[in-house]
Amino acid sequence: MPETVFMFSGQGSQYFHMGRSLYDGNPAFRSWMLRLDEMARAAGAPVLDTLYADSNTKGQPFDRTLFTHPAIFMVEYSLAQALMESGVRPDLVLGVSVGSFAAAAVAGFVDVEDALKAVIRQAMAVEEASEPGGMIAILADPVLFAEEFLRGHSELAGVNFSTHFVVSAKRSELAPIESTLKQRNVTHQRLPVVVPFHSKWIDDARVPFETYMRSVSYKPARLPMACSDRTEVMSELSTGYFWDVVRNPIRFRETAARLEEQASRRWVDVGPGGTLATFLKYGLPPGPKSTVHSILTPFGTDQKNFAALTAAGH
Repeated sequence: MPETVFMFSGQGSQYFHMGRSLYDGNPAFRSWMLRLDEMARAAGAPVLDTLYADSNTKGQPFDRTLFTHPAIFMVEYSLAQALMESGVRPDLVLGVSVGSFAAAAVAGFVDVEDALKAVIRQAMAVEEASEPGGMIAILADPVLFAEEFLRGHSELAGVNFSTHFVVSAKRSELAPIESTLKQRNVTHQRLPVVVPFHSKWIDDARVPFETYMRSVSYKPARLPMACSDRTEVMSELSTGYFWDVVRNPIRFRETAARLEEQASRRWVDVGPGGTLATFLKYGLPPGPKSTVHSILTPFGTDQKNFAALTAAGH
């Protein structure tokens, strides 16, 4: 069987009630979510009360960083643990942006409680010190970024496949950029974030976050981890790793392509919305050996998708 890769997505993939059907119907997922919520509460971010509140619907923007950062971590880590308890185990993990925290915890580079606390401290740092702003996903050739209305007013946050890229910008620049894209009939979507990750506008948060990270101990990993910042497989974490993954441009396309060149894979997206699975379906060259799987979606098929993957074997 091809090697299994668990993929952990970052900011922009979250929504209220993500993972709710598994929370209600999968004991392992629920157990981990409850355990992690206790840790998050102790660190100052009670997540479940907000994530699964009846007053919050899937259509509302879930964008408060103090809650979205740990919520993404909790859902991804809990799903990974539930899959492993059901016999689906990764040979490699791949973290993208803030998803790298959960990937590192699953791989064993850092204790899960330390990783969750670090996620929350990073959220606090960027909320307090960063320039308010956001991110826009654009369905077009990335060469469009060379034009002044983008290059002069935003930064390239990442290229996901040949016709999909993301920019980050200050709050005052978002509406003018969207207006120009609309005038040109370019499909685009503002992501549910209020922080311009992967740009210079978060740089003031670096010192307080990295000061906190000096208290976190790293460990020998159980699994290798691919880094979408450096496009390479890592066996140990470098100083500043957890800052670099949210500051530097995302290079998911290059990272996945490099892994695919080495061997066929079973790609499993453990993120909230199947975002990375979608990117792979558009970005990977056609071939019969590798497969791509997503589990969590906003459309109520989480348990069905989970059962299909676990029934397919180890």
